[in-house]
This record gives sequence, C-alpha cells and structure tokens, in this order.
Amino acid sequence: MAELSDRMRALVQPHLAGIEPYDPSFTPCRINLSANENTYPLPASVRASVDAALAATPLNRYPDPLSGELRCELAARHGLAPENVCVGNGGDELLFNFLLAFGGEGRRVLNCPPCFSEYEFFASLTRTGVRNVRRDRRTFELDERAMLAAAPHTNLAILTSPNNPTGNPVSASFVAQLCRACPGPVMVDEAYIEFADEGVSVERLLGSCPNLVILRTLSKAFGAAGIRCGYVLAAPDVIEVFAAIRQIYSVNVLTQAAALALVRARAELASAVAQVRAERARLLAALEADERLEVWPSQGNFLLVRMDEASRIRERLRDERSILVRDFSYASGLEGCLRITVGTPEENDELLAALTALLDEEG
Repeated sequence: MAELSDRMRALVQPHLAGIEPYDPSFTPCRINLSANENTYPLPASVRASVDAALAATPLNRYPDPLSGELRCELAARHGLAPENVCVGNGGDELLFNFLLAFGGEGRRVLNCPPCFSEYEFFASLTRTGVRNVRRDRRTFELDERAMLAAAPHTNLAILTSPNNPTGNPVSASFVAQLCRACPGPVMVDEAYIEFADEGVSVERLLGSCPNLVILRTLSKAFGAAGIRCGYVLAAPDVIEVFAAIRQIYSVNVLTQAAALALVRARAELASAVAQVRAERARLLAALEADERLEVWPSQGNFLLVRMDEASRIRERLRDERSILVRDFSYASGLEGCLRITVGTPEENDELLAALTALLDEEG
C-alpha cells in the first residue's frame, strides 16, 4: 500500500494523513481471475450494437446530467419509475455518495466484515464512524441478532448480497428487519446478483421499506467493467439526495451510450451468466475434491478458497503460470484464503491444473 509523503501528510486534512488507497493488487498477466470481472467477451451482436452507439455519439456536448434515456431504460428493466433510479460513474461513486450524504462526522455505519473493503475506506474519507459486526468465522453467515441489536445505535448500514469475498447472500426477511431497526438508510450492494439464484434479490422490498437502497452495476454480469457504470434503486426522495450531491456530468457520453445499448440487449447476455453459473459449480466440485483445500459455496462469480501457504501459491501462480487470483490472507478472518474469479472453461482448466501442480510441489 502506498503512503503519503511527509510533505503531503502535513498538508492534507488531518483525518486523511494516514489514509491508504484501495489496492486491487493488479499485475499484468495472461489469465486474470482476480477482479471478479466477467471474463466472457460480449456476444458479437451486442458488441456491434455498443460500437454503433459509440460511433453515433457526439463528443462536443456535455452528457445528460442525470442520464435520462439510460435511467428510463433501467427503470423499465426493474418495473420502476425513473424517479426510483440514479445512475453513477460505477458503483463506487454511488457508494461514496451514500456515505457522503448520510454518514459524516458523529455518525456511524453498520458494517459486517469480512466484506468489500471499500466500505470502510469510503467511511474513513467521509469521516463516518464504523460499527463492525463480524460474520461467523466458520460459515461467514451474518450475525443477524447482533446486527439488529446494533442497528438502532447507528445511522446507516451497508451489506452485500452475495457478499464479496465470501459469496453468501442475505435473506430478504432479514433485510426487512434491518430496515425497520436502522434509523437511516440501508444499502444492499447487489453487484453480483445476476449470478445468484432466482429470488435472492431484495428488490421486492422497495415498496415496503422506504429506507432501502439497492446498488447495482454493469461491471459484472453485463461484462462492462471498463465503462464504469452503476446505479441505485430507491424511493424518490432518496434518489433526490443522490442527484443533489453527485459530481456534475460524472457519467460521460460514451458510458451512457454503451450502457444503454447493453441494457437493451440484456436478454442476449443471459447465456454468459448461465455459463458462469455452470462453471462455478464445476470449479466448486473440483476444488472440494481436493482435501488440501477448504472452499465455500458462492452465489457470486467467484469462490473463496483456503489453503496452506496461500500467499506463496498466489505468487507462484502469478510468476510461473501468469495466472492472477486475489490474496485475502492479510484480512482478519480470511487467513490463508484466496478469492478466485470464475473464468471461461479453458481458464478454469488451466487454473485447476496449475493449482494442483503447485500444491503438490509445496506439499
């Protein structure tokens, strides 16, 4: 992790002096299974639609500030009104704005690690306190009783479903309870929801839980991590807050054009999602068959795997096989764990062969 120079530490706001930026641990490689991207290329017909939309987009005008056409298409996808949708420059912008708007000095966010580290990072940037209720160390399930007890003493809450990096979903019944217990907004980050079983999304609670905020992205199932486009679904008055504090023109014209083409072609992307789910099951079975490994079932497009010498294995996969996976050994509760993105059949075959060979050599 990079650290600020002494000169900069003296100049920045005091609460930022010790800040460490988010580190995705990326290294150029032949097979990248580290970032939970969709490793399947877009179908040729969808890519052609995106390319045509980009080519037809003027670059001399500012973008629609609220991404109006895309907003309407997303609303139609979810059976909502445009007033229930706010589009952002990736889910990260919307997550930051959520903490900026509803957190801040003197307020606390309810968090349930191990989970996406950006939650605590953005909390530190916005001077929001964090109340952590840790997941079960063996199953990584939520401690629902402890969370409901802590919720009235916090100002907002964030949880992920399916959770990154552990892959387990949260139940809609618990989210409804949490929304009633928390005095402020509750965000459910559904970045990976398209890879989950039918009915896992808590979208159906929007009508009965006015403080519920659902975060979605086009980076995963839509195979469009490069365009940086996310959105939130919430009650209109919550969306008004997001619209009020967002950076002006944060979603550029090319992103809006590409995203609109992708959302309109969403039915054509379903086969890739089905393939990821099938490969996830195959990869899980293969990893479970190796008694040297502990692996957890996942509803996302990734698997969490524990092994001896995990950091060493990760380095050798990268340096000797040019295969990149994510090392979570440094994180509390995830000692010895690697997170492996589900790739194409060919990528998964190479990963399994390399992992078996290296475990044999290290053993």
